[in-house]
Amino acid sequence: MFFTSALTVTDEDRSLVELARHTIDSTTDAAPGEDGVHTMGAAVRVSDGRTFTGVNLYHFTGGPCAETVALAAARAAGATEPTLIVAVGNQGRGVRSPCGKDRQIFADLYPSMRVIIDTPDGLVSVLAGELLPAGYDHGAEQR
Repeated sequence: MFFTSALTVTDEDRSLVELARHTIDSTTDAAPGEDGVHTMGAAVRVSDGRTFTGVNLYHFTGGPCAETVALAAARAAGATEPTLIVAVGNQGRGVRSPCGKDRQIFADLYPSMRVIIDTPDGLVSVLAGELLPAGYDHGAEQR
């Protein structure tokens, strides 16, 4: 995996990972090895330094991912510039990569936001717009 925008995760970034981990560990409804409705937690930092969290709401018809819930919580509080986001799985599963739906949302709405991902070399942050190369460009399709 090669990302030209990859940066080493800082201690401040790691605190966001810990916030996401604490969020899902304190709210998950699934024991180890079980399925549940709430199995992912996310945390987002915005330009003024505030942080917001969210958990997923799994449903077979689809449901919001933890990242989109955290972004919506930030927006509901008046934050309009997310700068860094991370998702963490319950039961110690660690940092998880965003799903395709989230990658598309990030690319469309927040391409310059950084996303913490796990790589074979450890945690890095990358530009959200780089997670979905050659992705569908909704804005261009509306012209």
